[in-house]
Amino acid sequence: MIILDYKDARPIYEQVVDKLQKLIINGVLEPDSKLPSVRSLAMELCINPNTIQKAYAELERKGFLYTIKGRGNFVSYNEELFTLKKQEYGQRLNALLKEAEEIGISHQEMLSMITGEGENHD
Repeated sequence: MIILDYKDARPIYEQVVDKLQKLIINGVLEPDSKLPSVRSLAMELCINPNTIQKAYAELERKGFLYTIKGRGNFVSYNEELFTLKKQEYGQRLNALLKEAEEIGISHQEMLSMITGEGENHD
């Protein structure tokens, strides 16, 4: 379900948050489905349970999870979360386009890079 990259500069809990968000947005984890307990996921990933607890708390803060006392953590995906994530990607893409433009790369060149057109296939 989750594969951690120990070469990644981000903290482990951020990687867990990112992976779980993607699983929720892509529909792999369905709405109202129960997530693994903090302890079991920590054992599966061989990391400290506090790291999973911090990731779950962050996901709950962002609206991706809800907690039922004594029962666990559940997926609370809704269309608004997908829309917000889409807007975030749009903002990041615009920032990248602006940076590229500042060093002389046109929008058309960037589009060619994204679509794979114009690549040299020697």
